[in-house]
Amino acid sequence: MDQTLLKQKYTFLILFILGFLLHGESYKFSRKLSPQSLDFKKQKLSHLHFYFQDIVGGDHPTAFRVAQSSITNTSSTGFGFVVMIDDPLTLGPERTSKIVGRAQGIYASADLNQVGLLMAMNYVFLEGKYNGSTLSILGRNSLSSPMRELPIVGGSGVFRFARGYALAKTYFFNTTNGDTVVEYNVYVQHY
Repeated sequence: MDQTLLKQKYTFLILFILGFLLHGESYKFSRKLSPQSLDFKKQKLSHLHFYFQDIVGGDHPTAFRVAQSSITNTSSTGFGFVVMIDDPLTLGPERTSKIVGRAQGIYASADLNQVGLLMAMNYVFLEGKYNGSTLSILGRNSLSSPMRELPIVGGSGVFRFARGYALAKTYFFNTTNGDTVVEYNVYVQHY
């Protein structure tokens, strides 16, 4: 009788553990989704045109050097400086032109041999249907090139799942204080 009771206890214990395991909540790291479940529609291609106002000097700068390396001041390229920005994006090249967004992030001198910047920034839009949406830019900006291409690696809001590129062309550079106006043509695919 003791043997039968012991078998019943073990059987009950095994069933209890199996039941717990089978009914326990299962967590998954990933799962497949259909595009329809996220309400994806046909992809759009948008072209945006604006001017990036990098204001380094004067009473109201929007770009601040926050770090530099031990060789920055002796390097021909300024290697190692890091600048934090909150630059206006405007409709026209004039500083007084209507602001349509802001470029927020950093740029840093990342090349010992040429003037080449690492750009890591978000374009934060403030106008129309793009208000509150962002585009994320991460790439190399070779300032010696008349036209530079920067990758768009993502976005939010209207630009969710964005990808594309931005063409940058220097419109104006003040050799005295470093203020710069850059014309941007941005081509972005998004849903």
